[in-house]
Amino acid sequence: MSFGFFGIQFGWGLQMANTSAIFEHLGAHADQIPILWLAAPLTGLVVQPIIGNLSDNTWGFLGRRRPYFLVGAILASLALIWLPNSSSLWMAVGLLWLLDTAANISMEPFRAFVGDLLPAHQRTKGFAMQSLFIGLGAVLASAMPWLLSNVFELSANSATNNTVPQAVKISFYIGAACFLGTVMWTVLTTEERPPRDMEAFREQQERRLGIGATVREIFTAFKQMPPTMRQLAWVQGFSWLGMYCVFLYFPPAIAHNLFGATDETSPLYSQGIEWAGLCIAAYNAVCFFASFLLPKLAAATSRPIAHALCLACGGVGLISLWFVPSPAWVPLPMLGLGVAWSSILSLPYAMLVGALPAKKGGIYMGIFNMFIVLPEIIISLGLGWVMAHLFDNNRLLAVMLGGVCFIIAIPFTLRVQEVAAQPLVQSSLNPPREPEAVAK
Repeated sequence: MSFGFFGIQFGWGLQMANTSAIFEHLGAHADQIPILWLAAPLTGLVVQPIIGNLSDNTWGFLGRRRPYFLVGAILASLALIWLPNSSSLWMAVGLLWLLDTAANISMEPFRAFVGDLLPAHQRTKGFAMQSLFIGLGAVLASAMPWLLSNVFELSANSATNNTVPQAVKISFYIGAACFLGTVMWTVLTTEERPPRDMEAFREQQERRLGIGATVREIFTAFKQMPPTMRQLAWVQGFSWLGMYCVFLYFPPAIAHNLFGATDETSPLYSQGIEWAGLCIAAYNAVCFFASFLLPKLAAATSRPIAHALCLACGGVGLISLWFVPSPAWVPLPMLGLGVAWSSILSLPYAMLVGALPAKKGGIYMGIFNMFIVLPEIIISLGLGWVMAHLFDNNRLLAVMLGGVCFIIAIPFTLRVQEVAAQPLVQSSLNPPREPEAVAK
């Protein structure tokens, strides 16, 4: 069920570790990076609620969610092939829009997939399994340029300002194959059961599909949002603001602030970006292993307390980057970030899913994403000014700002009141599950 997330995160991992560097190779300045990344939150804001509603009300020969997995994977794979071959900055920005749109089409239904197919008592494990595959995919994606450059001895250094290193290009090609291949595996091997009453389901489609109906469904769902979801909105907003600062500036911060590179065409800059990729791989490796421990930590305390502890680890880790004496010490703070990242990818969704109305998991997961992307849009529009006028284009200060956001999210996390898990209730639109199918 979750294997497709490996490929999705392989694509995301390549994007997070290399896109800012690609922009700088093509001539972007530090204060331009946030606005150039606007595609990431804006596509999530527009695409995810729409895809969520559509996938709630779709049924075909591939099922309910799987058609969206597949379409998104095909488009994202094409974008991954083209992005590192961009001939201009604005071409790269346009391909980032395509990649983010396609990845959101694939990713959003995966969150609802867990709620569809797993009983309540297995959902924490289900989202932790997604974190496991996310961590594994991101580890390999982030380390791939370094591996190709140092193990397979592909060219790592660019000769001109408009040339992306060959190792990065090959990494993106591998990512395209991984994205499409793993999503295809999930599409072909995971069973979705059809609605039991197809006539009632078609009537539901008539009410909920179409542009006007989709807008009404989103608006109605927003007004009827469960209290737990409202409380988690603040948690998500500040948590993802912290990660967004990492996505925007961590690799260039390592290259410029710790390696001392002043020229994006220099070997020192390429070495810094590659080392940043290994550090990103390190925190995703921690994410991978922490995903096994999160369910136990949540069971021993509670999901809100477990999440708050993980956010504290991430905040301390990012802020401590200011004090590292050399690049060799950077993987140590990444341990804390990896713990936080594993929790961000799983525990808020585990807290949320039990509070959602039956058979509306897709649309509510899409709306939930709005509380991630709206603050990120504000950062995309405003952080450039902060970089130019307050931070003196110091990329490391922007990364530390992410740690401060994690700390701010902690008291909001401790205010979350979970809804007690309810047993699965069968809808007239869906058949009862056999015990063997649930266990499987």
